[in-house]
Amino acid sequence: MKINIDIDDKYEGPSITIQTNEWSDELEEIINTIRKRKTERLFGVVDDQTELLDPTDIDYIYAEKRKIFAALEDRNVELKMKLYEVEDMLMPHHFLRFSKSVIGNLNRIQRFELSFNGNLCVYFHSGNKEYISRSQVSKVKERLMMGGYVDD
Repeated sequence: MKINIDIDDKYEGPSITIQTNEWSDELEEIINTIRKRKTERLFGVVDDQTELLDPTDIDYIYAEKRKIFAALEDRNVELKMKLYEVEDMLMPHHFLRFSKSVIGNLNRIQRFELSFNGNLCVYFHSGNKEYISRSQVSKVKERLMMGGYVDD
């Protein structure tokens, strides 16, 4: 791989251009590294206290009764954001839409189980489980095959 850096006063800020003949795992890793440069943290509410949440500790985010929750290993924490806002924020951290009401962390998946209705049941390292709807199964599989999963 060839890297060119051009520092000049004519530029107002950094800009990154990648030129290649095909997409590769190496490019995926570079893009993810650039996106992760700014680590996002979520704010959760527990007993009227605001708590900082690290995306790497979250198994999945889900909507229930018009509220949004983050499922951690041992508890669920309410988030004061909309599901689509959380999804946009967590995309660089290997989160992907599992269903209309769930966004899952691909890095925390331990195993899959095919459900009788065509959905996939996902088991996380923490013991939590959630379902991936049939419409999202192919997207999740594709992302995992592209390197969406990183061993802990």
